[in-house]
Amino acid sequence: MDIFESGNPDDELEDSELSRRTFDEAINELQERLHHRELSSNTVEILEEIVSLYLGHAKYAETVQFVDILLEYLPYDAETWYRKGVALSHLDRHREALGCFQKAVSLNPAEVEFSIACGLALDSLEQYEDAIQCFDRVLEKQPSDLDALISKVLSLERMNRWEDAANTLHSLIAMNPEQPDAWHELAFCYDVLERFEDSLRCYEQCLDDDPFNYTAWYNRGILLNKMGSFTRAIESYDFALAIKEDFFHAWFNKGNAFANVGRFHDAIESYKQSIRVEPEDASAWHNMGEAYEELQLFHEAIKCYTVALRYNPAHADSLFARGYCYDSLEQIKKAYTDYCKALALQKTNPEIWYAKANAAYNLGKWREAIIAYKMAVRYDPQNVDAWLELADTLLEYGYYRESLKAYNKCIDVTPQWSDPYYGRAKVLFLLKKSFDAIDSFKKSFELNPEKKKEFEKEFPGVKSIKEFTNLLLAK
Repeated sequence: MDIFESGNPDDELEDSELSRRTFDEAINELQERLHHRELSSNTVEILEEIVSLYLGHAKYAETVQFVDILLEYLPYDAETWYRKGVALSHLDRHREALGCFQKAVSLNPAEVEFSIACGLALDSLEQYEDAIQCFDRVLEKQPSDLDALISKVLSLERMNRWEDAANTLHSLIAMNPEQPDAWHELAFCYDVLERFEDSLRCYEQCLDDDPFNYTAWYNRGILLNKMGSFTRAIESYDFALAIKEDFFHAWFNKGNAFANVGRFHDAIESYKQSIRVEPEDASAWHNMGEAYEELQLFHEAIKCYTVALRYNPAHADSLFARGYCYDSLEQIKKAYTDYCKALALQKTNPEIWYAKANAAYNLGKWREAIIAYKMAVRYDPQNVDAWLELADTLLEYGYYRESLKAYNKCIDVTPQWSDPYYGRAKVLFLLKKSFDAIDSFKKSFELNPEKKKEFEKEFPGVKSIKEFTNLLLAK
């Protein structure tokens, strides 16, 4: 049970049924009176009652139906046009709603609520500049109108005018500093502007005024996470969860924060709690899999990734991660299959191409491996491991000139790494460029003296270039 629940659920159900029965009875009675009426003064009153009941019970299509009848009697009543606009807005018929609100304004320009409604309709139509002009007209008359100020802020935010939104919020707070919602919104603006310390101060002010605002505690946690203060972020998520125990996103991000500080067992427990709230969330299952993977509990990780894929078959990261786990368990065929599936979803991901290349090579699919290594370096030219693996594989299967190009590219990217010089030396010998090969060996030994021991172990007792070349060919 939610920690805020109180009373008997059966009583609440009975109240709900009674309310619905009362509503239905009232509507039926009013419509019956309307049906049997003769044109009289109380016709308008009956219609107004019907419209009020339907609007109050979120029956928006019915509201529009009866408000149109009412407008036949009251074509110049601003409030009736406004009510029709409200119902149309809830039906996402914003263009029609705007027309109704504009009609209401023309009939009663002094009512600021109608002008604000025009602005909100324009905002819903993504006409943000026009919406802001509506709100500004209200603020010219009533500079402290809270609804107009907040609505203007939201339109500015939708235009990514974060500085202007922050300035408007400052005006609002200057009139009344004890407005936690305004502090909360200002914190969000500063967060987007990457003014993290200012954002944090605003969250603190918001929570001083409203300590039970679980959303503010949660957003404070997100901010602290961005700032790298993972332990403080966890504490902030804990406050949010103390107020709202079934807050999925707080459990999920608490798990992420635990993972960021290497507390993977705690991360798993948090992800389990998030899954308790939303059992079909693929991201939570995936992240729990990552935590198990970090603990090298690959079987458990595979189970999590498999569930994530059940709920989101197009989750390429889960396919890639599960493939890695299969790789770690030396189940190479399954790994290879997952990498292929992941690449069908993310064709330009260099990490997956590299993983597929290694799996293909280990399965003896060397031609596929070469193609995959080439794709890996196409999408990530700085991947020196892929360049080296490509060069080594090309050398192994006799593509000497291509191999030399790959070794040279690897050296271009990391000139202080001994391995590509060592491999290049072998190719140069096979291409009968002996002096260049010797220079390449020397460079490799200079960068890493252990390479000389590797050479002596790999080619024991070599006494001449010819003998060395023959040994290379024999390999």
